[in-house]
Amino acid sequence: MTEPESKSGGESPTGKQKLILPVIEEILVTGKTGVETGKVIISKHVTEETVSVDAGVTHANVSVERKLINQYVETAPPAVRQEGEVTIISVIKEVLVVEKKLMLVEELHVTRQSSHYENIVSHTLRKEQVTVSRDVPGTDI
Repeated sequence: MTEPESKSGGESPTGKQKLILPVIEEILVTGKTGVETGKVIISKHVTEETVSVDAGVTHANVSVERKLINQYVETAPPAVRQEGEVTIISVIKEVLVVEKKLMLVEELHVTRQSSHYENIVSHTLRKEQVTVSRDVPGTDI
């Protein structure tokens, strides 16, 4: 039976001193810490500007003149026809005589007159402007 060896060392059966060394192990522990490195400042400013625009305006008047015709015709005239600035709309009816005939009852003469004038329109327009700046610690802004 051999004697237990002491941790502080001692002699071995061969007569030599035994040295026991403790083993050390390092362990790496990691973590995160938030560090503020700067700030971003965003500001929005709304400006208003009144703008005037020259806008032309066209105004149209239409006049209708009825012209009685009351004449028999062999064939129906075109329902609508154009003569210069005048649009003519024919109104017909069938009349029973011994035989069927067409009677041109009336014509509607439609004339369109346009007038144009300038009109200045003012309106307020809004515009947004955004400013972005950085606030970095240790610097003067």
